[in-house]
Amino acid sequence: MIAADKALDRLRSGNARFVAELGGGGQQIGESRRRELVTGQEPFAIILGCSDSRVPAEIVFDQGLGDLFVIRVAGNIVAPSQIGSIEFSAARHGTRLVVVLGHSQCGAILATIEELGRRSEDQSRNLRSIVDRVRPSVEALMETEIARNPVELVRRAVRNNIRMSVNQLRHGSEVLEQLIQDEGLRIVGAEYSLETGVVEFLDS
Repeated sequence: MIAADKALDRLRSGNARFVAELGGGGQQIGESRRRELVTGQEPFAIILGCSDSRVPAEIVFDQGLGDLFVIRVAGNIVAPSQIGSIEFSAARHGTRLVVVLGHSQCGAILATIEELGRRSEDQSRNLRSIVDRVRPSVEALMETEIARNPVELVRRAVRNNIRMSVNQLRHGSEVLEQLIQDEGLRIVGAEYSLETGVVEFLDS
């Protein structure tokens, strides 16, 4: 088991390699590693990330097979299935770090802003369920001066949404609350920049 602080350091180092185009330093992806994992896994971090194809966690953190337990959903939202998946890995594998990984120019955020500007009847019920979970992180901003600056609005909404998901995980699961209190589980937010490739940890 790797402590949360050490796991965070590994992610930071891996992202630095990725940004510097020195990938491969932390990856174990060959046949021998694959064979090691047949009978079990011990991922050192859980990543709740966005489904966006430009933000694959294993690549942006330069990690290999068996290193990360990754859950991806549009808008890195928190719903029961995501909470259950995190509970599973934290309890079963002893993983002590959870990272909610959002990113700049998130499509789910943009869709929510559009929805708040003018309600779209064309959205499917399933897509609306995602937008509805993102909505609280955007609504408060829409009532301020920030709403007049589209670029700043998106930037702030992305971060609000990350922090909201972090808060939901910290306080929305008895299992995770117990692990935080007794076992050193840590839940942090992070934002990946599509422009630079840098992951900024927001509250670590």
